[in-house]
Amino acid sequence: MQLLVLLVSLLINVYIGLLIVGAVLSWFIHDPRHPLIRTIDRLTDPILKPIRRVLGMTGPVDFSPLVAILLLGLLRRLLVGLL
Repeated sequence: MQLLVLLVSLLINVYIGLLIVGAVLSWFIHDPRHPLIRTIDRLTDPILKPIRRVLGMTGPVDFSPLVAILLLGLLRRLLVGLL
């Protein structure tokens, strides 16, 4: 059971890292056709799109990665606490 918790925690950490990399790269690479940006978008959009729908337009700054990181961190804490 501990192995499962460690695996899920690791996957959450990797996904959080992917969200951070995607957010930072969006400051420097503005081409959505860039292969790296396209790959990161494909991996992160399933979580970010629903958050963006709830948050709506917040101006030029996209807060959805921050909200996703907070929610994933909460999920990780709940999972570790329960198991």
